[in-house]
Amino acid sequence: MKKLVLYLTLCYSFVFTASADEGMWMLHLLKQQKFSEMQKLGLELEDYDIYDPDGISLKDAVVFFGRGCTGEVISSEGLVLTNHHCGYGQIQSHSSLENNYLDDGFWAMTRAEELPNPGLTVTFIDRMEDVTDYVKQCLERDKEQDTDAVFFLSPSYLNRIARERAGGELLSAPGIEVEIKPFFNGNQYFMFTKKIYSDVRLVGAPPSSIGKFGADTDNWMWPRHTGDFSLFRVYADKKGNPADYSPENVPLKPKRWLKISTGGVEEDDFAMIMGFPGTTHKYYTSWEVAERRDIDNRVRIDMREVRQNAMLEEMLSDPAVKIQYAAKYSGSTNAYKNAIGTNWAIDMRDFEQLKLEQQNRLSEWAKKNKKQQYIRALKEIERMVQERADLRYRSWMLNEGIIRAVEFANVPLKGWDILLQVVDGVEEDMQRAVSQLEQDYNLFADKDYNIAVDKKISTAMITEYTRLVEREKQPLFFDLLYTRFRGEVEAFVDYIFTYSLFGNRGNWDSFCSDPLAFVSDKEKLEQLRNDPMFWFARSVTEEALSLSDQLSNYDVPFSLARRTYLEGILAMDGSYTHFPDANLTLRLTYGQVKGYHPRDAVTYAHQTTLKGVMEKEDPDNWEFVVAEKLKTLYREKDFGNYALPDGNMPVNFAATTHTTGGNSGSPVLNGKGELIGLNFDRNWEGVGGDIQYLPDYQRSIIVDIRYVLFVIDKFAGAGHLIEELELFR
Repeated sequence: MKKLVLYLTLCYSFVFTASADEGMWMLHLLKQQKFSEMQKLGLELEDYDIYDPDGISLKDAVVFFGRGCTGEVISSEGLVLTNHHCGYGQIQSHSSLENNYLDDGFWAMTRAEELPNPGLTVTFIDRMEDVTDYVKQCLERDKEQDTDAVFFLSPSYLNRIARERAGGELLSAPGIEVEIKPFFNGNQYFMFTKKIYSDVRLVGAPPSSIGKFGADTDNWMWPRHTGDFSLFRVYADKKGNPADYSPENVPLKPKRWLKISTGGVEEDDFAMIMGFPGTTHKYYTSWEVAERRDIDNRVRIDMREVRQNAMLEEMLSDPAVKIQYAAKYSGSTNAYKNAIGTNWAIDMRDFEQLKLEQQNRLSEWAKKNKKQQYIRALKEIERMVQERADLRYRSWMLNEGIIRAVEFANVPLKGWDILLQVVDGVEEDMQRAVSQLEQDYNLFADKDYNIAVDKKISTAMITEYTRLVEREKQPLFFDLLYTRFRGEVEAFVDYIFTYSLFGNRGNWDSFCSDPLAFVSDKEKLEQLRNDPMFWFARSVTEEALSLSDQLSNYDVPFSLARRTYLEGILAMDGSYTHFPDANLTLRLTYGQVKGYHPRDAVTYAHQTTLKGVMEKEDPDNWEFVVAEKLKTLYREKDFGNYALPDGNMPVNFAATTHTTGGNSGSPVLNGKGELIGLNFDRNWEGVGGDIQYLPDYQRSIIVDIRYVLFVIDKFAGAGHLIEELELFR
């Protein structure tokens, strides 16, 4: 962490070059927008090879996997490739002490061994169409119902009118759903016809020592050495239609599957990615950029640093605590790194000035063209950002300083709520309260909870929170800190743990000795009803809800002002000039395979190899354990046909493509449309690309398809899966 902070303090200047194109482009508009540029970089396809509304194209091999990832069909038998972290929940659900698929991996050697996953879906996009005029007509028709002016961005309303447009015949087909999504803050609308398959079975996954190698320590980092992939198969009924799981279902015969190139990549090769990116903020105003940097990210960085320092001190002093809190520590550093990287990019590239220049350009254009509404919209955005600043700061401080950091702030309250309501002496009510309290305690005090550590971290966090937030703006229960403990946080926290049912083992054991008698004792029942830990948690929750309610007053007017602002941008520049912010719809981004220079005298190559895995190995750290079989294959250089010309085994590569969350699992394709890799992350220097693309620094981190094939073939011995694929050199 210290190295990362030191790294960020270095001051230097950069020269930006147009080495790759920014953008998450809509497939059906490629010909009008970016297709000629893609061909100049090395694309050998026609636009209809990528998206053909009346035929079969690459689009038909790209799927929305689960609830937030991308996948791709890679065989004529419905085999789907996605990330290990996208399939992690399913792998975990099938794991047990006897069959630990997370640690050992899983490979179905026959179709009968493939494992069903209730609730998991794979979604194909059948059709995309511009329905902007239709939506505007519906909004005009329904304006009297829209008393709060929210329909234009409302998913429930938009999907209702999508179903109206589609009609009963289309929607009666198995697995068919339609959805209308807003783009450019409601200036454009597109309808997506989707076919959703719900019988999706786990076929293969490497052990976490491959699929999650480097884990949270390496997250957002390059160079990378992770085999982040898993395999699933889509099943359908015998007519090829979506159907719930049944032993009678058969592997899907897809419209299209991807051919796979084993020829590898070279620096500057063309690469494109298709997928479902989640959320970006390309059209932030300068005020929103400053808000993100100075409130959201600044609070997250500062408060997580306090938490992580306190946590790390405890972890380093006790091996048992290190095990208990390893996942919590790593999870905290994930968003911490993202916030640092985003702020680094905002300042280094001066995003605030870039957005201001765009606003000034719009204002000048609006004056010349007598479009004062766009100037008014900008003034409204500025006013609201300034007005909500204090509420937003308090909300972020409460969230990062207390809710996410103080574990007992999240103590379950169901049992306690029952105690507050029951009539004294009614045994049935008392028994219900006791039963719920026992469930609450087991949920709260799990194997990874440590009272001493929570006290230590909570003291540090409450100290920092109360230093930075004015007393009258803190949760109501915090008054006790000042009136009874004169601001002494350590004494305040000790009191909470000493006198709470869940705060120490002695209290809980006393309760468990005869729970019903305990709550039937009026004095003890009154103590429970005044339990300080429960009141702390309730007070924090009430403050969070209050802040959320106050901030929500800005939601509608802010959205309306942003819609007008974006309308002005599109009117000024033309709609084909810009790409809409990501919103989990199918997009294409393109660029080149390329390394980068993160700072003076440091160069990162575009490709990593298995040698790097061995160099990172640490048998005492679960994040960097290397499987014995992988070490044997490395020593014997048993890489099959998947090695580089110099004999090394490729693992990951980097490309200048513009990706974000949701692109996990996205196929990376060469100029011929052949699969060359699997997107799974991006570098921390590039996370600011959610606001403004950084051509010299932004890199997608990709599993080389040759490493995927090597692990399936040589490591897992699952050659039958290789035989399903269409491989080209």
